[in-house]
Amino acid sequence: MFLAMGIFACEEIFEVTDISNEQVQLLAPTNESIVTDSIVNFNWNGVDEADAYLVQIATPDFENAAQFVLDTLITIDSTFVGNRISKKLLDNTYQWRVQGQNSMFSTAFSSNTFTVQNAN
Repeated sequence: MFLAMGIFACEEIFEVTDISNEQVQLLAPTNESIVTDSIVNFNWNGVDEADAYLVQIATPDFENAAQFVLDTLITIDSTFVGNRISKKLLDNTYQWRVQGQNSMFSTAFSSNTFTVQNAN
């Protein structure tokens, strides 16, 4: 009986929410937008039960990537400041995407394409 209770207790401790059907909502830059500053602020709405976000930026897009300009995992911990990141970019066309993750599951990528023009 104690063994059965121990197994049940372990299942409760290690149960991880399946977030694979959730979607990260990208807020900015929006799809097909033109950003007129070289410092681009990327913002998104998080997914409940995600404990990290994979953020990637490619030029011109991921299907025809000439270069990945950002590929970073942002972990939600005591240093986490919110669902945002900034990156200095040159004038060009880019695609950015975010994927929510936890210890066992991940969302599909959400992605937007944007252009940086007149960067200073």
